Amino acid sequence: MRKIECILDNLSVMYPDAHCELNYDTVWQLLVAVILSAQCTDKRVNEVTPALFARAKTPYDFVNMPVDELEKLIFSCGFYHNKAKNIKSAAAAVIERFGGQVPGDIDKLITLPGVGRKTANVVFAVGFGGQAMPVDTHVFRVAHRLGLSQGKTPDAVERDLRAVIPEHEYTHAHHLFIFHGRYTCKARMPLCDICKVQQWCDEFNGRQNDTKH
Repeated sequence: MRKIECILDNLSVMYPDAHCELNYDTVWQLLVAVILSAQCTDKRVNEVTPALFARAKTPYDFVNMPVDELEKLIFSCGFYHNKAKNIKSAAAAVIERFGGQVPGDIDKLITLPGVGRKTANVVFAVGFGGQAMPVDTHVFRVAHRLGLSQGKTPDAVERDLRAVIPEHEYTHAHHLFIFHGRYTCKARMPLCDICKVQQWCDEFNGRQNDTKH
């Protein structure tokens, strides 16, 4: 079997329920949650969104909400000035250009204020069931440690992963890599002793070889 097939098969055993851990009811709410998750944990976002979505559910609600009220509701997610501005601007754009419905096309999603390629990929993959490879810090780290990419930017890592992973597995692989980075292949203290893909991990095997010399 190819290296990538072995990695995905074993990660599927480790994380049979890998999925997006952000809580939301609509695609618009997913978009808001993803914007809030920038440099913030999904756990923290999920603590903030119940009160936020109780106050505002639709793009129209967010457009009409005073910015200072929105900032107070999302304060603990960090960068709340910018995030509030982006959310309100995205809401206005969704209403003005897309009739109040979040577009299900990556190229159109990227045109929304505050929506970069990673956010657009997440919304397309999770909200619309598309195949995409969003690269966050977990995916970036895991791809490098496993030797699947040496890319210096998220876009470069995305290109490398899309080149080796079958297209119909993009979204599932993305969730597997996130779970692996979040729960096992952690940034500071990776739990290599319980990892089922260590034999295909360039960083682990490099360390092992170093200790033998």
